Parts: sequence; structure tokens; C-alpha cells
Amino acid sequence: MAVKKSSFDSVAAGPAPSADAPDASRPATASTPAHPSVDALRGRFADAVLHHEVVGGDEHVVFVTPERSLEVLTFLKDDPGQRYDLLRDVTAVDYGGGRPLQVVYQLFSLTFRRALRMKCELPLNALEIDSAFWLWRSANWLEREVFDLFGITFRNHPDLRRILMPEDYAEGHPLRKDFPLRGRFSRAEQTRRALSQELGHYYIQQEIDMGGEPQSLPPSMKELEARPEETAAG
Repeated sequence: MAVKKSSFDSVAAGPAPSADAPDASRPATASTPAHPSVDALRGRFADAVLHHEVVGGDEHVVFVTPERSLEVLTFLKDDPGQRYDLLRDVTAVDYGGGRPLQVVYQLFSLTFRRALRMKCELPLNALEIDSAFWLWRSANWLEREVFDLFGITFRNHPDLRRILMPEDYAEGHPLRKDFPLRGRFSRAEQTRRALSQELGHYYIQQEIDMGGEPQSLPPSMKELEARPEETAAG
């Protein structure tokens, strides 16, 4: 009798190299509506534009090789015929199954009142791409969030460090598909680690001074803190 596979099997197996992922080729689009910026990109960066599609009826998405991402973004921002002066978002998508991670740029031109979404696909063994910070300062915290939650490195970012998780967070990147729903450590181990931290690990000195003396732990927590070896085993 065949064993029915669960959708969580790939999570338990962990990430696989992108080269081993199932074929995720996109179906050919019979009549994709034209977009002036996509046409301009194809004319200037023919070897860098991989694919163009329209989703949601009118949202244009152009796929670009990651090696040329900064060059293409610079053109989209500075060219007089483009003027994408607003970077609305930088995010990422992980479809799991060993497939490449997508870095997503949401662009808008206030001058021409048009939007464009640009995507770059990164294989799991090469999660690096150039930072867009030097084009749009709004990329600063957005790229830090992608770095923190997906593990993608943005080259030449001025301050690339975690922004949501603690700097010494040891469980990986929470928005990756291979990240377990409850984290990589047991609840008991997570609690033990949290209790072993000093206040300065979470707060700056000003916040500590404003808060006054720390409250004492409830009896149940004191008991847990006193038995770290049992907690770690649980």
C-alpha cells in the first residue's frame, strides 16, 4: 500500500540544490500586453531579460538575471524615459522544493504613473545579490528584513544585519520553507535560552533605566531556570 505523502515532507527533508528541483518552467503566454519599460529593457538588456508575464490582469513582472540586477535597476531609476523614483518594496519568495528564491522589487514611477515588478531568481547555493540602497535609501531596512528572514545577502549594503530576530538568533531564517513551524529548537530549549539572557541583550541602557528594577520570575519559571539540563533534554 502506497504511503500518502504530506505537504510537510519537503520541510522535514530540508532544502535541496536548485539544480535538482522539479521543472518549474513557465507556460508560454500567447498575448502578453505591452509595457513601455519592458520593451525598453528588452531593447537595452536583451541578454539580461529572461521572462515577462502579467499577473492579476495588469501587474507586469519582468525576470532579470541577478548578475545584472543593479545595472537594470539603475537604468529604471535614472533613464529619462523610465524614472522609477519610488521603491515601494523589496521582498523575497521561497516556493520550497529546492527551487530558487526570488528577490522581488516593487517599483513605481511618479513621473509616468506606472508600476513594474522586477524579479531575480537565486539558486540556494548562491543567495547573493547587489544592494539597491545606493539607488533608493528605502532599500536599507527592506533588504535587512530579507536578509534576516530569508538568508539572502545584499552585497555592498552599508549595515546588513538582522532587523527582526536577535543578532545571535541561531535557528536560521524563519520565512524559508524548510524552517520548522515551531522553530529548530524545542520549546523548552527556546525558553531556557530566553531566560539565560541579560536585559542588555534585548534593550538599550536608556530603556533599562526607564523600566526600573526587573520583576522577579514567578516560581514556575525559577524552577525551570534552575534545571537547564532537564529543560534542554525535553
